[in-house]
Amino acid sequence: MTPLGAKMRQMRRERKITLKQMATDLNVSSAYLSALEHGHRGKPTWYMLQRIIAYFNVIWDEAEELQRLAELSDPKITIDTAGLDPKATELTNKLTQNIKSLEPDDLHFLIQEVEQRGARARAKK
Repeated sequence: MTPLGAKMRQMRRERKITLKQMATDLNVSSAYLSALEHGHRGKPTWYMLQRIIAYFNVIWDEAEELQRLAELSDPKITIDTAGLDPKATELTNKLTQNIKSLEPDDLHFLIQEVEQRGARARAKK
């Protein structure tokens, strides 16, 4: 499941909307919405994301969160480490080899660590 998919499912459940009902209302197939939630489809187009935001009738902050989550929801990401330090390639490969066995707490820790170190590196520039 992608971050956007998890948020969409949460919002549907809070509003007691079935996947089939949402699909009908948005004029898309329930298979498409299911694939979007489960990460079998890439992030939605900008137009589709705007339709989802309008469908849930969310305020600015929540709409921005959905947009941010959509950007983080590509389940088939490619990382180009050409020209970077060899450790970047090693890290990418280690993550690829081990990501399926990491627990949610491990993933949370790694995300936080990468964000903090990236922010420090950008601040130095």
